[in-house]
Amino acid sequence: QHIKSDLWILEIEKKYLNFYSIVLIAMTVVLGSCTKDLNTIPLDDDEITAAVVYDNPASYKQVLAKLYAGLAVSGQEGPAGKPDITGIDEGFSTYLRQYWKAQELTTDEAIIAWNDGNLRDYHDQDWTATNEFITAMYNRIYYQISLCNEFIRETTDEKLIERNTSDTDKALIEQYRAEARFLRAFSYWHALDMFRSVPFVTDLDQIGSFLPEQASADELFSYVESELVDLVGKLAEPKTNEYGRVDKAAAWMLLSKLYLNAEVYISNAKYTEAITELNKVISSGYMLDDKYQDLFLADNHTANGIIFPVTFDGINTRTWGGMTFIIHAGVGGNMDPAEFGIDGGWGGSRTTSAFVGKFQDLNLEKTVRSFTKLKSNYPTIYVPGDHNGWDPANETTVLKSVNSDDNYEGYLYLTAAGGFKFTTGPNWDVNYGDSGADGTLDSGGDNISVAEDGFYKINVNIGTLTYTLTKTTWGVIGSATANGWDSDQDLTYDETSGLWTAVLDLGIGEIKFRANDGWDLNYGDTGANGILTEGGDNIAIATPGSYIVTLQLGAPDYTYSIVRGSFDGREMFHMDGQSLEITDIHEFTEGYAITKFKNITSTGATGSDLTFPDTDWPVFRLADAYLMYAEAVLRGGAGGDAGTALDYVNNLLERAYGDDSGNISVGELTLEFILDERARELYWEGHRRTDLIRFGQFSDGSYIWPWKGGIADGRSTSGFLDIFPIPSTDMGANPNLTQNPGY
Repeated sequence: QHIKSDLWILEIEKKYLNFYSIVLIAMTVVLGSCTKDLNTIPLDDDEITAAVVYDNPASYKQVLAKLYAGLAVSGQEGPAGKPDITGIDEGFSTYLRQYWKAQELTTDEAIIAWNDGNLRDYHDQDWTATNEFITAMYNRIYYQISLCNEFIRETTDEKLIERNTSDTDKALIEQYRAEARFLRAFSYWHALDMFRSVPFVTDLDQIGSFLPEQASADELFSYVESELVDLVGKLAEPKTNEYGRVDKAAAWMLLSKLYLNAEVYISNAKYTEAITELNKVISSGYMLDDKYQDLFLADNHTANGIIFPVTFDGINTRTWGGMTFIIHAGVGGNMDPAEFGIDGGWGGSRTTSAFVGKFQDLNLEKTVRSFTKLKSNYPTIYVPGDHNGWDPANETTVLKSVNSDDNYEGYLYLTAAGGFKFTTGPNWDVNYGDSGADGTLDSGGDNISVAEDGFYKINVNIGTLTYTLTKTTWGVIGSATANGWDSDQDLTYDETSGLWTAVLDLGIGEIKFRANDGWDLNYGDTGANGILTEGGDNIAIATPGSYIVTLQLGAPDYTYSIVRGSFDGREMFHMDGQSLEITDIHEFTEGYAITKFKNITSTGATGSDLTFPDTDWPVFRLADAYLMYAEAVLRGGAGGDAGTALDYVNNLLERAYGDDSGNISVGELTLEFILDERARELYWEGHRRTDLIRFGQFSDGSYIWPWKGGIADGRSTSGFLDIFPIPSTDMGANPNLTQNPGY
């Protein structure tokens, strides 16, 4: 894992190549520099100019390494030092870190506790052209384009002939050039997706200080499309290139992305074109990995379903952005950093309840937390007996007074062969039995017994010194059950765990718990707070399916669990110590944490460094191609069919559930399902903003999530926010630019 490919043998250090010497002039082209005289003579003996470096054929690959590294690292030294761009903290400035924030923090999938600068604008959706994070993303895109332009200028046939390049080296360099063109098209796609109409500069523009013209969205779309169509034949065949470098499948995938979003970008649907390219991707030899989690671990360079990654390495590719940021920022609260292969969490990123709802029934999730809710501090009396070794200090066999009066209650499993008594403390100082077996308690009285084994509800009034014992069996009844409100679905008691459980097929409707097939004793959930109340409100079931229903009685509070028995394995939440809802964005423990990415290998080994992960970032995955195919078919594209689309989606669901229990029918394959399934399959992978915009749900759509628009319950926002503003710094420097509408 330390060195995944020859591409990364080059450390981006001064002794090999200082790119400030090479791209300084190119940067002035796109950033509107007013510098009139640029001294490009190196000031350091270790620094070399382009004229020298390209005399060595081996250096071309070293420069190509910098182009790929531009997506991962922040400057010329790792993890910091000699930053590529200025005006923002270097750790903040990396391409991937900025892209992740723009694509995720603006959506329902992620929220961050930090209040750095104008970072909060992403959640609030109230950014302006002065937002430094949007500016950093924009600058990073154009820095990357400038690197690619300069490399492409230096690898023309004319240049190679001038340098007497051998035919063997020339063939290699021509492939490097195609990869550089892909990386440039990739960044221009990001510019199109985020900013639409932007300054446009290619390798054909002359070196020097000038003010670039602005390309329209149509012009930029056509350029990216034509570049990809032209260069795809120059790239390596699928799965034949070095790991970390692009091949034809990556170009087909990027074309598919372009076409799938064409209706948004240029108001011209190209779903048929998307299907054409996706058919190529899907048949290119990439395969679904057996385990979803393996795609996001420290050895995911061995995964079969990642088409194009941004690679990281704890020894050789160190940065405070990239996967260092994504993994560390997602760990906090009572999470154990060692479980993620890191030396500490940064307590930043987690998710909203709206995203949790893609996996779980939120009506249930708000009430059920697998009995992790702490028992309330009610007054207590103790029940020593044969069931607990006559130990009055045993905290598991007690009764409690919910109203803090003389009335105590609770449930115990009792046997006819045993006996018990009541004590007012965890000792024998004050104890009660029943000398006459008449339901009246006597101080120091005889042991109390039951006629038959069973699970008993015990009520004691210490004021009147009376008690009752009611043997119970429990079941579930309601409109959501197979028998409706006519008869119970029985629960089974486990004496070891003290729980009543059953696996039930439930439909949309309501349920309650009741004892002894009658209504004398029944529980519902008034207030939907996870605490059962005698005679309380019905419990709603919003999603049909097979559920594991569990009832925990014992001492109050009485709780319950209703959990889908068929479980989506992509659901990776840390819930312990985390609240579902977020009232304070800046409190990490509000909102469920995401445990998807780890610096741990599939065999359980920790990555090569505890601070800087080995985990790679999956840019394009085969699973994404499956979902894109299904969406393009549903949107009317030709060249595909609904049956194949359904098979692709069910392949993902079978991996997620481990069997076919989560599979859907053709009637259930809808655009709404696809949007939610993209969230479940691709969350935190940088797709969500683009997806929500394509489905009309990002800004002024009907979809609202917590803190959208800057309020806890969320609200609709203005449609112009679907496109980011061109940063004010560039607007002020280049009079050729027109700002995007609304800013």
